[in-house]
Amino acid sequence: MAKLPVVRTRALVRALLRLGFFKHHQVGSHAQFKHPDGRRTTVYIHEGKDIGKKTLKGIIMDLNMTVDEFIAALKNQK
Repeated sequence: MAKLPVVRTRALVRALLRLGFFKHHQVGSHAQFKHPDGRRTTVYIHEGKDIGKKTLKGIIMDLNMTVDEFIAALKNQK
């Protein structure tokens, strides 16, 4: 298992959208993303800030992905 990377909010949102998630709704600084297969996760939107390691691990668990799969999705950004 790879180490968790340092991820900015914008990069995380781009990766989620590329994985097929869509922004379902947002309340304040918390946006909820859903996938057509039923998976969902909540991301706090604070531009320019890093996502904490524990928060990122929870998001990856919500996505039913491994850390390696998530890192691969992040690296596919264009």
